Amino acid sequence: MGVGSRVTSGMSRLKRQQQRKSDERFAERFAQQWASMRAASRVEEEPVSIHAGESNYAPARVPYGVDLAAQWSWRLLVVAAAGLIVARGIGMFAVVVLPVVIALLLAALLVPVVEVLHRARLPRGVASLLVVLGAIGLLVLLLTFAGQQIAQGANDLAKQVVSGLEQIRVWLKTGPLHASDSQINAYIKSAQDAVTTSNEQIVSRLTEVGTALSHIVAGFFIILFATYFFLADGNRIWSWVVRIFPRASRERADSSGRIAWTSLTAFVRATVMVAFTDALGVMLVAAILQVPFVFAIGVLVFIGAFIPMIGALLSGSVAVLVALVAQGPVVALIMLGGVVAVQQLEAHVLQPFLLGRLVSVHPLGVIVAIAMGVLVAGIAGALVAVPLVASLNAVVLHLADSSRTDREAEELPVGDAP
Repeated sequence: MGVGSRVTSGMSRLKRQQQRKSDERFAERFAQQWASMRAASRVEEEPVSIHAGESNYAPARVPYGVDLAAQWSWRLLVVAAAGLIVARGIGMFAVVVLPVVIALLLAALLVPVVEVLHRARLPRGVASLLVVLGAIGLLVLLLTFAGQQIAQGANDLAKQVVSGLEQIRVWLKTGPLHASDSQINAYIKSAQDAVTTSNEQIVSRLTEVGTALSHIVAGFFIILFATYFFLADGNRIWSWVVRIFPRASRERADSSGRIAWTSLTAFVRATVMVAFTDALGVMLVAAILQVPFVFAIGVLVFIGAFIPMIGALLSGSVAVLVALVAQGPVVALIMLGGVVAVQQLEAHVLQPFLLGRLVSVHPLGVIVAIAMGVLVAGIAGALVAVPLVASLNAVVLHLADSSRTDREAEELPVGDAP
């Protein structure tokens, strides 16, 4: 038993030694395989250089007409968007923008008087103040005379309106309608009901009128102060505006502004002459026909004539209505003929002679400018639309001429340059 146990223990030690050697050989082979795998992976991770050949695809070509249309389209869209933004901005700030523009027109009209006073050794600020006060005094004088004339003839005109309404009542009864008294009274009652049942609308209208009056008062003071500063410090204001532009563009900006100012000054002076002629012609016809409120009609026509082509006709229609009420339909028709004759004189003689040489704006452009001015700012927009378009047209022509001159100068040889 002793010998057998020793043999058994020896065999178990031999097996353990063999197992240990087998495990060592397996670990050695696994380490060799792992090292070879890592070496192979490092070889695969190295960057491989790829050489590209020539492309076998032809570039896509757009037809020239489509390319040109696309370029013009996006530019027109940008210009239209900018114009819309400017129009919306003017509409939002019309209470400030329009008085400033009107003050600019007044400054263009009054600046020669300031220059005369300044050459007479008066300081420019004092001369500007005297001119503004004189303009206000003249305006107050005109409105006072017109108001006194209206106040003096209002009672007579009211009596004539009553008699005219009575004539209409008689005509409704004896004319082709043969309306009875009950029908006429029913029409009058319905008109009265329409007036009395619209109290809420009347209140809202009164509120709108109050707001409009406040805007008018604010605009008057803006016009007053802006006109004074344009006359007194116009050069310094313009110098500040020019400095906003880039340095390379300041020379052209300055020349364009001076061209626009020259065109605006000529336009305003010629328009004043045309308006004075229109007012004088309508007043003469009204005086011959013995239509009341002659001076007030003349003031209204003078203001309305600042709207080219249609202003004198629209303001002259008031004279026709006054003649209809005061003198009857025959005199009203004669007055209408006189207003149309004055308007034709303006359109075919005064406008081409005075404005045609100064401002080259086509009549269609004038109509479009007036319509756009009315849409943006009503009557005030119609008053300032045409002079602004005239100034813009002068600037565009000036810049086009400058660009053509620059190109011609660049194309000349160096020895032939002036």
